[in-house]
Amino acid sequence: MNSAAGAANPQIVPGISTIREARKFLAKYFPPTRLVAAPFLGRMVGKNVYLKVETELPTGSFKVRGAFWGLAQRMSRGPIQEVVACSTGNHGAAVALAAKQFGIEAKIFLPANCNPVKRARIAALGAAIVESRDSDPASAFALAAEHARQPGVYFLNDAADLDLPAGPATISCEILEQLPQASAIVVPMGDTALIRGIAAAAKQISPQVKIVGVQAERAPSYYLSWKEGKVVGTETCDTIADGLATRTPEAANVRDVKYLVDELVLVSEDQMLRAIEILLLEEHILAEPAGAASTAALLNSGTNCGEHVVLVVSGANISREVLRRAVASS
Repeated sequence: MNSAAGAANPQIVPGISTIREARKFLAKYFPPTRLVAAPFLGRMVGKNVYLKVETELPTGSFKVRGAFWGLAQRMSRGPIQEVVACSTGNHGAAVALAAKQFGIEAKIFLPANCNPVKRARIAALGAAIVESRDSDPASAFALAAEHARQPGVYFLNDAADLDLPAGPATISCEILEQLPQASAIVVPMGDTALIRGIAAAAKQISPQVKIVGVQAERAPSYYLSWKEGKVVGTETCDTIADGLATRTPEAANVRDVKYLVDELVLVSEDQMLRAIEILLLEEHILAEPAGAASTAALLNSGTNCGEHVVLVVSGANISREVLRRAVASS
């Protein structure tokens, strides 16, 4: 935990009681994901390496944890007619599934030219889709925020929703039961709900566990903000890792990441492609670029993670084009 920020932010949110409540709730919809040994990676780095396979969840990513919990919490406070989300894909699919489960309408706002695999998954779940005219995720956000001004419409924004991080926080609870001796958890970072949840739980259950965040070199806004201790945006976030494509950090999230996360590293496009190939061919795990970012970080950053390292494989919704590039990269 970053001690310099500790005095300014002494309370960890979400609290452990809320995280445990979220875990009990989510258990009604899906079981814990597996933590599997990664022997090939372990030999490469000389450590015991494990993969937290979030790709086994419905919609193929961790996002359902936050979407189900966040939407249920909002519905417990009063009725809504429709939930909307802006997304590069995985959060949109998760919100679409949660809305279908809870019997309400969903409308998902996507940037132009988004991942076709993710778009098709959202459509298959019955949500309405609105594409912006721009490939910048901020354009989809603006459309979603405008639509959400209508009565009865709720904007489930995974970058800012206060309830949502307790969903992904349950990943830490599972990891620390499956591997009590875990020394580090390496986590892909996009809008930061995943790492804020995982770190909050880990720091309350097993504070010695090191939390390492990973961003794409071509979308480094939270990395730069973490280093500077203030919001630092970027002009673009043009990366194959659409799940990591953030350009404008939330100030509250920067504060929390500064407080909770021990180290942040950047990975290149080529490093993520190589990690996808290794995960697929050697560990038999399919990962999209964001999902493979934790593996890329371990292989390339030289991070001191101790002897028992957990890599969060956050999603598997990879486009065929990117998968072909990854397999052809060797």
